[in-house]
Amino acid sequence: MVSLLSVSVTLVCLFLSIEHAKSQETTELLVVTVATDETDGFVRFKESLDYFNLTVLVIGMHEEWVGGDLSTGMGGGQKINMLKRSLESYKDNTNLVLFFTDSYDVVFTGGKEEILSKFKKFNAKLVFSAESTIWPDSSLKDLYPEVTVGKRFLCSGGIIGYAPTFWEAINMQDISDTFDDQLYYTKIYLNNTLRAKLNATLDHTSQLVQNINFAKSELEIVQQGDLSRIQNTVYRTYPVVIHGNGPSKLELNYMANYIPDGWHSNFGCRKCEWNLLQLPEAEENLPTVQLAIFIEPNTPFIPEFLSKIQQLDYPKSKITLFIHTNEENTERYISQFLLRHRVKYQGVQVISPHDGVHEATARNMALDHCILKNCDYQLSIDGNVQITNSSLLKFLMTKNKQVVGPLVKLHEKLWSNFWGALNVDGYYARSADYISIVNRERTGIWNIPFISSVYLMKGETIRFLLSRVPQPFFYEDMDADMAFCAHVRHEGIFLHVTNEAEFGRLLSKENVNPGPVHPDLWQLETNTKDWEEKYIHPDFWNLTLENTEVSQPCPDVYMFPLFTEEMADAIVDVMENHGEWSGGKNKDDRLAGGYENVPTVDIHMSQVNYDKQWLHMLATYPTLIIQKMYPGYYTKASSIMMFVVRYRPSEQSFLRPHHDSSTWTMNVALNTYGDDYEGGGCRFLRYDCAVTKIPKGYALVHPGRLTHYHEGLQTTEGTRYIAVSFVDP
Repeated sequence: MVSLLSVSVTLVCLFLSIEHAKSQETTELLVVTVATDETDGFVRFKESLDYFNLTVLVIGMHEEWVGGDLSTGMGGGQKINMLKRSLESYKDNTNLVLFFTDSYDVVFTGGKEEILSKFKKFNAKLVFSAESTIWPDSSLKDLYPEVTVGKRFLCSGGIIGYAPTFWEAINMQDISDTFDDQLYYTKIYLNNTLRAKLNATLDHTSQLVQNINFAKSELEIVQQGDLSRIQNTVYRTYPVVIHGNGPSKLELNYMANYIPDGWHSNFGCRKCEWNLLQLPEAEENLPTVQLAIFIEPNTPFIPEFLSKIQQLDYPKSKITLFIHTNEENTERYISQFLLRHRVKYQGVQVISPHDGVHEATARNMALDHCILKNCDYQLSIDGNVQITNSSLLKFLMTKNKQVVGPLVKLHEKLWSNFWGALNVDGYYARSADYISIVNRERTGIWNIPFISSVYLMKGETIRFLLSRVPQPFFYEDMDADMAFCAHVRHEGIFLHVTNEAEFGRLLSKENVNPGPVHPDLWQLETNTKDWEEKYIHPDFWNLTLENTEVSQPCPDVYMFPLFTEEMADAIVDVMENHGEWSGGKNKDDRLAGGYENVPTVDIHMSQVNYDKQWLHMLATYPTLIIQKMYPGYYTKASSIMMFVVRYRPSEQSFLRPHHDSSTWTMNVALNTYGDDYEGGGCRFLRYDCAVTKIPKGYALVHPGRLTHYHEGLQTTEGTRYIAVSFVDP
């Protein structure tokens, strides 16, 4: 039989479990924060609360903040006075837990059940978050109770407690708006009597709140199912609130790209389609844009840059152009561009090198001009950005961010237009995910501390920024882009970069030939992709494939498209601009022996400082055809004889039969038969085979010695130019 005692014990346990369940069910949670402005940080805070269906009481929105500048010193007493004013109606609710946190620099990563469960395990009525440093009064350090595990000092960025206790704590003393709120709570906590009365403690091991400052090395982003969380690896805890206290706000921004529902390895970017802006279908209703273009010295490929600007898919009638250049050599390109397209745009403002305007000043002027024109957006773009996605402008608008730019980087390099982190001096530091973002292994939209070169900014954001900082591109001795980003961050505006699509690339401004004639020719090794697009014939690449046929007009003589017409014209222009053509005599001081057996009227590549680039061209492009068509031969692509020959009836019209001092020779036609000259060509005597009417930009390759004895056929009219290379002598 069951004893009466055992039945009684069972009933008591059942009663207690029911009462415990009732208490769990009836305990409510209210998140409380003080915020006077709806900053990007506040919006992020609110989104994290919404994700977990947490109820929040926001106190002080749109009120004037008089509690001091907390980013530089003490203050914050106004928060407590606002809490006193707003929480009185909750002071007697014993089943309500109030969870006060900051908002601009806080993200929630857990919900109500987890918060209440962790709070009750403290067996306290009031819990303050903790940190490893004491602020603002270090003289109070020795008054803190010693701890064996965890953080020792109070942080007021996170406070949780039962409503009556919370109310009692904020009403223990009067406080001015400018007094420090953390010092207020610290003095209460360090008073043994008051601490015991409130039954208060600290969250030493970050069960509920993780303050990031001085704890970065302890933290790791981990995935728990669908959630991304922060784990404190020292205490093995998963805090529910992540607080970017003090100077750790950028670290929080980095973490918030993932937590709680950001990028995830299983789902990718989960916020890329959030809060998108729907653009009107009718062109006349689209937003107005100022396209602010900045072309600084040593910027290559300006004509191509301007061409891509014109190709942007956006009504030109909705665009105002603001163009600043400090490079005199680019003025002619801008003039040509405006001559063709000026009338299509809503307006044009040009600041030329003759105006003597510094870059930073010009960028400030652009913002002022945008406001003057009442623009809805400004797209700022530097001349070394080649946009390849014509939908860029509309795409960035739909992201609906205050500042957002596309990821652009140097071709096949890691150098890009954004920084994932900053060092202590405010300069570049590599974030843990930088390479994954740059290489588009992780795609999404990312909150970052620095962006340059190309970005879209809302007009309303520009107005706000200028109301706070009249010249945002000036700050101490910083470069203009660093100054701008520093000011934007200080005003609580988030900077974003998106790599959701391929948008274009960044060009290097190193090794730019300052000469006035075709400086882009020298960009072969620096900006290879753009050089190829401009100068390598588009049909060349197909002929490098295994199963494609290369034209063979004579035995072992191959002809193929190598250069664009623009490349051919540029080489001729460079040579004619140099002008020091040889006389076609045997005596030639340019050669080591001083004697040329088969002389031509020519200019060597070395004379125009193009020999290094030409050698690189030989090794990179024609060698692909050589290895394909002459199997078993592996060329070194070395040469000491690379030159442009000029044939004229009145000067030198032909070249007598000869062998070349090469293993293989390449001749490239640099102008057009019929339009520029008549006659000309190359005849191989052994085979009695002539190649004539070679298309402009096409290369002719053939063995140089023994078998391919050849002559240059007579040019009967006009001027014929060819580029000759004796390879592997």
